[in-house]
Amino acid sequence: MQYLGTGRRKSAVARVFLRPGSGKIRINSQAPEEYFPTPTLKSKVRQPLLASETDGKFDTWVKVHGGGKSGQADAVRLGIARALQNYNAELRPLLKKGGYLTRDPRKHERKKYGKPGARKRFQYSKR
Repeated sequence: MQYLGTGRRKSAVARVFLRPGSGKIRINSQAPEEYFPTPTLKSKVRQPLLASETDGKFDTWVKVHGGGKSGQADAVRLGIARALQNYNAELRPLLKKGGYLTRDPRKHERKKYGKPGARKRFQYSKR
């Protein structure tokens, strides 16, 4: 038995597979401690599992690509929450209350022509 969930954040996409097991987490065939550089990002991945009290019940296998490490961590968190929702629909109010099922819509804003960035202007020179 396997439960699927897809998470996205900025330009990162995470495919999450939950299988009943002992609680191992593998992200791109690595442990979260190896894959994510900071303790904050490592803990972000476990948040939905801890909130739903299913931390030791599932082996989590994740394939993530695109974006940076912060966006990838948020994408993995959303994917795990969606997979848990597929496992048991009664967990939805708990995950929703924690904010784990909300997809963050903020994306990178494109550079505009005639400007050095998305919103920045070139320096004004009076003389």
